[in-house]
Amino acid sequence: MENTPHQKGRKKTGDKKSALYLSAKELFSARGFKDTSVPEITRKAGIAAGTFYLYYPSKESLFMEIFLDENVKLKKSILTSVDPDGEPFSIIQILMRRNLEGITANPILREWYNRDVFAKIERKYSDENGLQHVDFMYDAFLQIVKKWQAEGRLRDDIDSDMIMAMFGAVIVIDEHKAEIGLQFFPKIQEYLTQFIMAGLQNHPAGGEELRNHAG
Repeated sequence: MENTPHQKGRKKTGDKKSALYLSAKELFSARGFKDTSVPEITRKAGIAAGTFYLYYPSKESLFMEIFLDENVKLKKSILTSVDPDGEPFSIIQILMRRNLEGITANPILREWYNRDVFAKIERKYSDENGLQHVDFMYDAFLQIVKKWQAEGRLRDDIDSDMIMAMFGAVIVIDEHKAEIGLQFFPKIQEYLTQFIMAGLQNHPAGGEELRNHAG
């Protein structure tokens, strides 16, 4: 059955948006956000420069769409690689290590470390789309924390959001390597994770478990 003109138009629109997305992803990966321009994206996509703004309000908006997609893929990959019924201390260590490794290995996600640039991207995207902030850990891992609290495996007198903030802080200090001392990374993050988990576990064995892991 032949497509109607309206159906053809919709397909063409989808193709153009997809071409912009894929071209931008390739350019952002190779050159970074700052050194990639809208005309370069449209040229690579084979689309007129002015057409870009029919699909995205800004370069920041397109970048964040790609960034958030990559972030979701990373978190799904990490979560499928662990057993949430396993021992919490080991699971948290694995989650955080793989999260940091995934960020570092992905040139799109790695832009998060360029805080001057990324903060501007976040602000503009927030103004356009209402997103308050980007968090690598929060939504996906929060459910695991709540599960452990409900099972009595983590303290429930500390709000789950506060617990996530603790782990988020361990990730964020990666931005301050130069101030803290490059020689302390990544070991300092491993120790901080150990100390947090020792304080969060309900059972007395947590201290012995911590010593075993540290050894």
